[in-house]
Amino acid sequence: MEQALTWKDKAWWAKYWDSLKFAFYCMTHPLDGFWDLTHEKRGTMAAANTILIVTLIVRIMKLRFTSFIFITVYWEELNIFLYLASVLFPLALWVVGNWALTTLFDGKGRLGQVYMATCYGLLPYPVVQLPLMLLSNGVTVDEREFYTVISALSLIYAGILIIAAMGQIHEFSGAKNLLFTIASLFAMLVMVFLLLLFFSMITEGVSYIVSLVREMLFRM
Repeated sequence: MEQALTWKDKAWWAKYWDSLKFAFYCMTHPLDGFWDLTHEKRGTMAAANTILIVTLIVRIMKLRFTSFIFITVYWEELNIFLYLASVLFPLALWVVGNWALTTLFDGKGRLGQVYMATCYGLLPYPVVQLPLMLLSNGVTVDEREFYTVISALSLIYAGILIIAAMGQIHEFSGAKNLLFTIASLFAMLVMVFLLLLFFSMITEGVSYIVSLVREMLFRM
């Protein structure tokens, strides 16, 4: 039986760097790239996690290094964990929602593959936003439209890559992939509603128990 590689092995690092570089191929050749990512096992979870972490780091760096012309940050009111959760929470909802729906309708992608492909699709964000935040400090107010358009394009491009990735790993046609993209977004809303309902019920239940205990202690 072939022994699994670990991060202590040189072969593991060679595979890691190759899969990380392959993310740039996926960014420029999404159809071929995302097919090979999972079907030819060109991607790795380590590279996917790296891209996600770099995306989060760049998102934080934008607060510090982007010109005040484009971003005004109130540091005393900023909760960094909630700020990061604004990326991680929708990501988790998308991965679970897309996987759950496509599994019911002959989607080929597994949960881990959906996560991996989604993280690979995020690459345009750090690639564009990192130099853009530095460029923002040399841009005047009259040129802010240029910054805004490029920033928006990085998000749109990432979204297109993620949609393309889902089509390739699930082996869906273009129309079917678009349909399940919309359905996945709807599933995200449903999950948010259910989570809010669940936590609301938990809160009400805890409040009731606390009030009941207080009443018992008062009567004793």
